[in-house]
Amino acid sequence: MYFLTGWPRRLLCPLRSEEEPFHVQPSSQRFYFAVLSETQLSIWFSRPSVLIVSYIESAKAATQFGSYQKAEWKPDDSMLAVATANGYILLFDVLGGGDDKYLYEPVYPKGSPRVKVTPGYKEEQCAPALSLEMKKPVDLEAPITSLQSLQEDLLVCTADGYLHVLHWDGLGSNGRKAICLTTIPFSLDLQSARGGPSPDLEGVYIRCMEYCVTLDGFAVVLSDGRLGFITPLTNTITADQLQGVWAADVTDGTCVAVNNKYRLMAFGCASGSVLVYMIDTATGSMQLSHKLELTPKHYPDIYNKTGAVKLICWSPDYSVTMVTWECGGLSLWSVFGAHLICTLGEDFAYRSDGTKKEPIKISSMSWGAEGYHLWVIPIKQEKKKKQEEQEVEEMETPPHPTLQAGILQFHFIKSALTVNPCTSNQEQVLLHGEDRLYLTCGDPSQVNNPSDKHTHVHPHDGSPLHHPPNPDSSLSQGLSTLLGHKHWHVVQIHSTYLESNWPIRFAAIDTAGQCMAVAGRRGFAHYSLFTRKWKLFGNITQEQNMTVTGGLAWWKDFVVVACYNYIDQQEQLRLYQRSANLDNAFASVTKLQSDTLLLNVFRDMVILFRADCSICLYSLKRRNDSPHPTASVELLQEVSMSRYIPHPALVVSVTLTSVRTETGITLKAPQQACMAESIMLNLAGQLIMLQRDRSGPQVREKETPANSKKLLQFCPPVVLAQCVENVWTTCRSNKKKRHLLEALWLSCGEAGMKVWLPLFPRDHRKPHSFLSRRIMLPFHINIYPLAVLFEDALVLGASNETVLYDGLQGPSEPLEALFPYCTVERTSQIYLHHILRQLLVRNLGEQALMLAQSCASLPYFPHVMELMVHVVLEEEATSREPIPDPLLPTVAKFITEFPLFLQTIVHCARKTEYALWNYLFAAVGNPKDLFEECLMAQDLDTAASYLIILQNMEVPAVSRQHATLLFNTALEQGKWDLCRHMIRFLKAIGSGEMDTPPPTPTTQEPSSSSGGFEFFRNRSISLSQSADAIATGKFNLQKTFSMPSGPTAKGREVDCAENMYIDLMLWRHARHLLEQVRLRDLGCFSAQLGFELIGWLCRERNRVARVEDFVSALKRLHKDFLWPFPVIPVGSISSPLKNGRCRPALSTRLLKSQSADSLLNSDMDTGPLQADNTSHSWLDRLEDRAKDMDTASSAHSNQHSPQTHDAILSLLTNKVEEYSVGSATDLTETSSVVDGDWMMVDENSSTLSLSQAELEHISMELANKGPHKSQVQLRYLLHVFMEAGCLEWCVVIGLILRDANVIKQVICFLDSPEVPQETVQSIRNGLLAVDSWVSTNCLGYKPFLSLIQPQLQDLMEAAVEAVQPEAFQPTSQSSKLGSSEGPGGAVAPRAEDIRGVAAPLGLALPSLEPPGGFPRPPSEECPPEQTEEQGEEEGAYDCTLS
Repeated sequence: MYFLTGWPRRLLCPLRSEEEPFHVQPSSQRFYFAVLSETQLSIWFSRPSVLIVSYIESAKAATQFGSYQKAEWKPDDSMLAVATANGYILLFDVLGGGDDKYLYEPVYPKGSPRVKVTPGYKEEQCAPALSLEMKKPVDLEAPITSLQSLQEDLLVCTADGYLHVLHWDGLGSNGRKAICLTTIPFSLDLQSARGGPSPDLEGVYIRCMEYCVTLDGFAVVLSDGRLGFITPLTNTITADQLQGVWAADVTDGTCVAVNNKYRLMAFGCASGSVLVYMIDTATGSMQLSHKLELTPKHYPDIYNKTGAVKLICWSPDYSVTMVTWECGGLSLWSVFGAHLICTLGEDFAYRSDGTKKEPIKISSMSWGAEGYHLWVIPIKQEKKKKQEEQEVEEMETPPHPTLQAGILQFHFIKSALTVNPCTSNQEQVLLHGEDRLYLTCGDPSQVNNPSDKHTHVHPHDGSPLHHPPNPDSSLSQGLSTLLGHKHWHVVQIHSTYLESNWPIRFAAIDTAGQCMAVAGRRGFAHYSLFTRKWKLFGNITQEQNMTVTGGLAWWKDFVVVACYNYIDQQEQLRLYQRSANLDNAFASVTKLQSDTLLLNVFRDMVILFRADCSICLYSLKRRNDSPHPTASVELLQEVSMSRYIPHPALVVSVTLTSVRTETGITLKAPQQACMAESIMLNLAGQLIMLQRDRSGPQVREKETPANSKKLLQFCPPVVLAQCVENVWTTCRSNKKKRHLLEALWLSCGEAGMKVWLPLFPRDHRKPHSFLSRRIMLPFHINIYPLAVLFEDALVLGASNETVLYDGLQGPSEPLEALFPYCTVERTSQIYLHHILRQLLVRNLGEQALMLAQSCASLPYFPHVMELMVHVVLEEEATSREPIPDPLLPTVAKFITEFPLFLQTIVHCARKTEYALWNYLFAAVGNPKDLFEECLMAQDLDTAASYLIILQNMEVPAVSRQHATLLFNTALEQGKWDLCRHMIRFLKAIGSGEMDTPPPTPTTQEPSSSSGGFEFFRNRSISLSQSADAIATGKFNLQKTFSMPSGPTAKGREVDCAENMYIDLMLWRHARHLLEQVRLRDLGCFSAQLGFELIGWLCRERNRVARVEDFVSALKRLHKDFLWPFPVIPVGSISSPLKNGRCRPALSTRLLKSQSADSLLNSDMDTGPLQADNTSHSWLDRLEDRAKDMDTASSAHSNQHSPQTHDAILSLLTNKVEEYSVGSATDLTETSSVVDGDWMMVDENSSTLSLSQAELEHISMELANKGPHKSQVQLRYLLHVFMEAGCLEWCVVIGLILRDANVIKQVICFLDSPEVPQETVQSIRNGLLAVDSWVSTNCLGYKPFLSLIQPQLQDLMEAAVEAVQPEAFQPTSQSSKLGSSEGPGGAVAPRAEDIRGVAAPLGLALPSLEPPGGFPRPPSEECPPEQTEEQGEEEGAYDCTLS
């Protein structure tokens, strides 16, 4: 409703005075404020807040009258009454100045359009010069306790128990009446018989009194603390015509304030609470409506120490009340008790170091015009302190040596609903301050923009400023923008309009949230977010000749205004088109009979509530016949409400809705949502509904011509709810969310919110006769609701946030340090779980299900379900008394209807304490069963959450059994993260099972050293570790313990058993993958889980790592690695390329052109080079050797030393770096290419020309290769199989890569005696099978097979005759040696030694993402930046590899 903003402002009195002000009293319009000190009466203007005139009593008169105490204005601001200590009433005439009427004048720059046009125009914007004249004083001969102004009378209560009625004008002897309090009869209600004078009022007087216009009576607090209400029975106030009622059982009243709009009386009590009473219309007795008090929950240390209530002050629109206590502090409540702000807690009460501040004590306060300011006069603590402060201020402000700091002004922004309730059918929050608007339809680009904080510190004086968000960003509307961030879109109101029409009285926003309109004292202006411009009246006379009375609303692109026209002196309804100029020439004007108090729009209808208590309905039609579109307005219906409404000012809001209660509601008739079915009237907090009377004979719509349609009359009103502050409904319809869109939403102060929900029969069944058509459900929310998003099931609101600036301490605390800086933040809250719960409590599960299903697509629906379970669980499981009818089983059964049942339960369980789990699972089912359901539904993440619950609730054996199930499923589905967690979990269970704490290993856990992977456990260094170590520059050469290997495994039986158990599962899965020829998955599995693939393959070499069917294996690899089958160009059948004779020459020429290095050329003589991929295979072998050395496995290392490798590799990287798989352009870009003729140039500028056939060949080679990533993966697998000695797989991968060197190498190895004969046989048969398959199905392989013809020939012969085998040493042996000799005789250095040499090579394994490659996540030790660098290094390596 109302929100504090910024810091309070301090108003300095320019007159030198020793006296402190202690009382402030506003005039009826709140433009003037009378400020009293002991002998001084000052009048201040509201905007600008300046002193106009000051009257200082002479010393002689001051001794006669005594010091000033209270003041009261005459309703027309022409007189002022001041009460003094010695019982005098001093009356002052407030006179306007002579010709020189103004204290301040605006100075306009030359050429400004704002010049004086109309007489009286200037008065509106300047402080008028007033003077005060004292009239004859009235002596009442007793201390005065209270003053109250009526129209022509002034009521004065004195301490001798009298009530004096003075006339403002004639103060002769006949102008005074005195009524003794003892003569007024009091009773508990007006129905009991009137007795004589009440005897118990002897010596009692009225301490405080206030007149209530709408109740026509006086709320009084007597000197003995009793509360009463005095009603005059006739129009005149005379002793025998007054009647009083008591409030029962209250004896500690201190003060009173009345609310005219809601007919409420707020009485402050000595206990610190405020009792709000209403008058029961039937009996006339005083009934307690609600209490305003601080709760121990929110204010535990102060709620009972506030002292007595000192002052209560209702805002000008009566929607909020401000309360202060004897001990100080301010607290704001909405009319029906929703607590908004209190300065006795949080940043208001404590400094940032935790020390407590002294709360500000207040002697008087008053709201400014329209409630934008609160004028507060604080009590000075002591004289000494006061003098110190004055001295300090003199030091701080040398130009004004005697400034007196008296008045504080607090600034507020308020919701547009407070005065213009027609904005309640919009789904935006609109707040307005005195000079700006705040809207929620901000733009999403502000979310991450740090410069859009509410408080910016001013560069010069260090004070924060309130900056509006960036106005240049684009706008979009939707749920994400309404909720995405806490910033407001702030629109500054046009200063030219404000200057002459302050204060802003009404504000409205259209349904799209793109256009706003504001109306001040005269005229109005509107703003568009599209153009970011204000539109003002071009003709100032037109603006000044109208004033908006009944509010503003948007209808399509028209502003609908209910206004009073000063020239014609009549009420009008006007519509102005948004895009046309703001001018009466373009307005459509309808004359009205009576003053309009409220206005609202529903679809194409306008509803007006008028001062004669009647309601008018008008239809609106858009006309496009003229150049500017206009609207025609036609009166549809008038409804008189004077029988039901005692006073027109009591109507808070009037709304047309499509809501209805009668039996016509069926699912078949959603079109009724479009029709105006009922009128909702908020009458002083009572929600009254009038719906159309359909009891008579109904005429079918088709039979009546459109023009003769007569609107149905309305039934008598029905009261729907009490204590209603705001009402929200929508005129949209949505078949899927009818519950939410056809509901009525009410905000009811401290009682929270209520929703009047329609109940629909399911499907098209007949509704139950006993089931009501609608139900009112109350629910509590934590925010003050300002808008309802109907389809999104959200309430939008705002809340006050505070920022401390304690650093500004001087010798005396400045205001900025005393008070925190206040900002207003957007808030939102889900309410769906409250409604579903209420429906389930009332056994309306079917309705709850329909409602929940309609909202199941909302992004926060799972959260709604969790909240519902959580709230019910907390309440029931922690209840001290047994619950006769628990709701949790019903809620659990309800949630099972939704697919997210399993995750809702487990998330809720994990967010509640363990003690409540048994209660929860007793209602929802056994966690073991729920776990199995998750596995069946393939929801592994949720199943993992249930494991944690099982681990706490079951014995370890059960959780191990379930963990194993989940682990196997996760392996099968390739959920690697989950697999890693499961490995850790299973190890933890193992250590817990023996009832020993988990051992703390001397080495780091694998998860911390290598990102959770243990590659190749039986080798001295894992590949992943080597890669990480190279990248991060750390050498962590830890051995990860898995299988008992030597003496290190002693004392780790438990660990080993557990690890053995996990290893068995991993081996089983690897065997399964290899059997199904899923090499890609095997690679992923190995890389992700650190599975020692090479060691395992060595063991399985002659078992599962065999290839049964070469052809199907080849096909499967093509499919898995997205590798295209090779094709032959049509023309190449007869070309010389067919037999590959041209290729070696071409590729040697290419390589020679790239480098004249002798080393390179010498190395190329190792065999006949085939095609361009031969160069890759050569490079790969070289890379393999480097990698072998890196991993201390030197079976295939050649005669070059590491330094030589370095040289060759760097040379190759420089030259052939981009020689990657891609397109022909890649190939040509590698060497410098002259565009015109396809020439390749080497360093010596020797040219190499390519024929058309050769070009075609190169492009075909590229077309026959798969993705680069697949090539890297296949090369890596080839390396693994080669190292493990799985020669059959090497042949298959060699075939798919069409790498003749691989085949040649394998066939050389087959001569070794260690290769079993069946392997040789298998490879021979496999190659024959491939050959026959190629001849029939895939001719693309033919050129390659003919290329390796010599090797195949050797193989066939080798199968027949035995050849002396070469030495072949399997990897598994070499890996166990610290260092071993390679065939070349050079000793390969140990791993520790090679580290330093290997580092510059950057030979990390390629980092591949899970979908494609064998990923190895970054080590947990290295920060992301290092990982990125590492990735770049690896990228370069990928290129080299290919």
